[in-house]
Amino acid sequence: MGVTGNIACGKSTVAGMFKTKDCLLIDADVLGRRLLAGNRGIYKKIKGVFGPNILKRANRIDRKKLGKKVFADKAALIKLNRIVHPPLIREIRRQIKNSDKKIIILDAALIIEAGLKKMVDKLVVVKARKEQQILRSRKNKLFGKQDIVLRMKSQIPLRQKCRLADFIIDNSGQVSETRKQVSEIRRKLWKS
Repeated sequence: MGVTGNIACGKSTVAGMFKTKDCLLIDADVLGRRLLAGNRGIYKKIKGVFGPNILKRANRIDRKKLGKKVFADKAALIKLNRIVHPPLIREIRRQIKNSDKKIIILDAALIIEAGLKKMVDKLVVVKARKEQQILRSRKNKLFGKQDIVLRMKSQIPLRQKCRLADFIIDNSGQVSETRKQVSEIRRKLWKS
């Protein structure tokens, strides 16, 4: 099962609500961060394409600087995705192949954009109102308003993702309402 949504819709929160002891939860954001931090080949390619200005102390990639650069320039985002997506997808496939769990949950913002939809049997799209996405991102001090808007524009609009979904969770309300939606979907999925 894949869980996706755009920035600050709560996809990771929802994916966590689906997880039980019988499930493997693969968080693509966590895997991506590990790849940026630990894979010298990816590091060298990113540094080669984007230059030393995207580095911080200890020659580590500054994700905020890199994000500002790529979300302001579609061509730069495409270059970054061409570097990061192949090894990330390989790692996701490896974890799926090596898992002994009955249920695997893939938590990834770019399931559709990266062509991963064929890897999941069911797609859950988590949505929230645009104002909430901005408010949540700013509350968590992730990005400034302009950065949030640029990131939102770089993703497939939620209405398009919802058209491809097997299930839609509206995460605009209270956490208890979201939990009810997750429980209902889990009941339907776990039966089959």
